[in-house]
Amino acid sequence: MSTSNQPRGADPESEFWERLDRLESRHQRIQSEHDKARRGLERLSAHEAEELRQAWRHYCRVIAELDQTAAEFETLRS
Repeated sequence: MSTSNQPRGADPESEFWERLDRLESRHQRIQSEHDKARRGLERLSAHEAEELRQAWRHYCRVIAELDQTAAEFETLRS
């Protein structure tokens, strides 16, 4: 059977290139966001950087507690 009878876009090779294009665009957008975020962090003063580290540590502790309580709920459900 000829591939010319397939609907446009049904060609696996065409789908690959479309997916690759979307992935490259996404990668470029995310790389740009990363660069912008990094530049923002580099502009922080020492005091601001310390506040950010403290906030991050607090966030990580809260997330760990949340994960632990979720796991305990799952244990009770079993």
